[in-house]
Amino acid sequence: MTIDWNAFTPWHAAAGGAAIGLAAALFLLVNGRIAGISGILGGLLTPQRGDIGWRLAFLAGLAGAPLAYALVAALPSPQIDAGYGALVAAGLLVGVGTRYGSGCTSGHGVCGLSRLSPRSLAATAAFMAAGFVTVFFARHVLGI
Repeated sequence: MTIDWNAFTPWHAAAGGAAIGLAAALFLLVNGRIAGISGILGGLLTPQRGDIGWRLAFLAGLAGAPLAYALVAALPSPQIDAGYGALVAAGLLVGVGTRYGSGCTSGHGVCGLSRLSPRSLAATAAFMAAGFVTVFFARHVLGI
């Protein structure tokens, strides 16, 4: 995947981060739940009574937001330099990792760190370090 650094603006990034933080805080205040995507999706695998509707609505909002954005502006066209096999393997590894880590970047990195959770600090440090090592190894050792 390549990033068009000429089109990057820190103000858009800051506004996006603030919107994510506000949404996570409102979700916690209104529903008393952490906005961790893997937990929300995982809860659909073992559904409990009265718990399915809000989970489906949350996930529909995640999928629907880019569609709504496309109505008012052109969507960026990302360039992904990986095959379907690599993307499927990466998705499965992320899914397994979030289950072993009891959460994902949104649960630990956004919600857990904002609550000063030591467990989330350790988890975020671990998956960030793993990402750094993976990128270094893939780019500088394997030359991918």
